[in-house]
Amino acid sequence: MANNPVVNMFRIKELRNRLLFTLSILAIFRLGCALTIPGIDAGALVTFFKQNSGNSFASYMDFFAGGAFSNFSVFMLGVMPYISTQIILQLALIIFPSLKRIVQEDGGQRKFAAWTRIGTVGVCLIQSLAVTVYAKSIPNAMIMENELAFKLLAMLTVTTGAMITVWLGDQITARGIGNGISILIFAGIVARLPHAVIDLVKRVQSHEINAVAVIVVVLMFFGIIALVVYEQSGERKIPVHYAKRVVGRKMYGGQSTYIPFKINPSGVIPVIFASSFLTFPLQVISSFGASNSTASWVSKLSVWLDPKGIPYNVLLVILIVFFAYFYTQVTLNPTEIAKNIRENGGSIPGIRTDKTEEYMQKVLNRLVLPGSLYLAAIAVLPTLIQILFKFPPSIAMLMGGTSLLILVGVDLDTMSQVEALLKMHHSEGLVKKGKLRSRNL
Repeated sequence: MANNPVVNMFRIKELRNRLLFTLSILAIFRLGCALTIPGIDAGALVTFFKQNSGNSFASYMDFFAGGAFSNFSVFMLGVMPYISTQIILQLALIIFPSLKRIVQEDGGQRKFAAWTRIGTVGVCLIQSLAVTVYAKSIPNAMIMENELAFKLLAMLTVTTGAMITVWLGDQITARGIGNGISILIFAGIVARLPHAVIDLVKRVQSHEINAVAVIVVVLMFFGIIALVVYEQSGERKIPVHYAKRVVGRKMYGGQSTYIPFKINPSGVIPVIFASSFLTFPLQVISSFGASNSTASWVSKLSVWLDPKGIPYNVLLVILIVFFAYFYTQVTLNPTEIAKNIRENGGSIPGIRTDKTEEYMQKVLNRLVLPGSLYLAAIAVLPTLIQILFKFPPSIAMLMGGTSLLILVGVDLDTMSQVEALLKMHHSEGLVKKGKLRSRNL
């Protein structure tokens, strides 16, 4: 027991405090996911979603919010508005060089964080308005007679809940374990797993789903987990040789090392970005499309953007590939890496010094394309499960695809941080070789 890493996690005071703090925040988050906003009849919601268990839009929204959307809870938007705003601002930095210069100045990151939160409030207000429209389409859900008062109260409650969720994520990042935003998404998915398993067992017992199909999907589930772990740990090593140089009385360089490029440098970030980027228009269009008073083209667009339809999945694949390249260029800029190598007297064997940047860009492109297509193939897996095996959306989305990528990616990142803290306190790591690396999700 003395060298048990699980025991050591709770023996080390710093790590124990971080773990307990993270668990406390997650408990608060799950409590908020169960609190229905004022003016909504919780019983009417249960009846409606029980009768419409195949509602792909509600299942999609619940997937990221841990069931909070169908509860119409104060945390029903989750952290998706914050991620959507981050994506928009990151794209703006590339399009407008003046904004990038402001961010690179002293105190620029603080300004960028403030812009992100202000933009998140605006996105939350639009999405919360769509929520009130969607509530009107649910029979007997609204219990307030004054519709305007209900809209204002719901928008205020949902927007405040979303900003509190972002704040909780920031607290986990600062004082807990792992990346707070990713941990909250992870917790929402894990919270839905028991319900999905119970629902699956009931459907098998009632012969709604073939037991053989369930076995095939479960085997596929574990096989994809193994492939995701293998793919996330794979890397391409670029050898770099540093020439000897004398500075004062000391000699530097004269050694060979390598730059590790992961097969999928951006991890699960492209999947989260693509899903959250589609969540905003999907919720607005689907919510207004559910209203009988909306224009026919809005209703047709909401049907066209159905999460299990071909147009939606094509857009998802395109966005995953785009964000894989985009995020890789932001985090692994070949120009900056080549500049650092040249300034330190380094070179890549067989590559001319002035061709270093071009070579590294070529290597990254070769790595990112298959990695992003692999992510996209797994992301559309739930749709294939629904079509081929007739699984309901709530089960299919949790048994494969995006959920697996997020669960495995966030778990590996959190384990790497725990591993680092254990090593820092001279304790045995979680794994024998201790080669886990953080990807800064």
